[in-house]
Amino acid sequence: MSSNPSPALPTVPVLETSRLLMRAFQATDFPALLAMCQEPDYYRYLTPGPLPGEEVWKLLLRSAGLWAVVGYGSWAIEEKATGQFIGSAGFLYLKRDLDPPLGEAPEMGWVLAPAAHGKGYATEAVAAAIAWGEVYFNHARTVCIINPENKASLRVAEKFGYREYARTTYHDGPIVLLERAGRAG
Repeated sequence: MSSNPSPALPTVPVLETSRLLMRAFQATDFPALLAMCQEPDYYRYLTPGPLPGEEVWKLLLRSAGLWAVVGYGSWAIEEKATGQFIGSAGFLYLKRDLDPPLGEAPEMGWVLAPAAHGKGYATEAVAAAIAWGEVYFNHARTVCIINPENKASLRVAEKFGYREYARTTYHDGPIVLLERAGRAG
């Protein structure tokens, strides 16, 4: 065994908004994440059906692990008033098999439990994540992919300057590719 210490894992920054706490994923988030992934209003634009527990666990591990592998990732979102896990938002790097490819651009993504829909939480979380990303990525271009029927997410993307640049198919379904141009830093 080497006497060299293991490299330190990156610390996931905590972001706060007036109503939300955005923090690292924890194993204790699993039951709420599993429940969220079973709700039709959650998965209707994401998967053909509810995700089984094994896949939800992999999703949680991916969300936590991206920070260690690429230095950024998604935050678990808690509603401050209740302390409940209500979703996630952040930047992904998933090497998706898309044509056209996303390339190296960080992919912004957000998902909320149906009970949290319609309260402006997605806008609040995305604003906090983008503000962090502007600094971390030095104002680089970011992208996102959204099902064309998901009008609410398309509106959130538009609020933050994401513009459609292509339409394609992903996992046998239609998808809109959007980009947010980088700004001089």
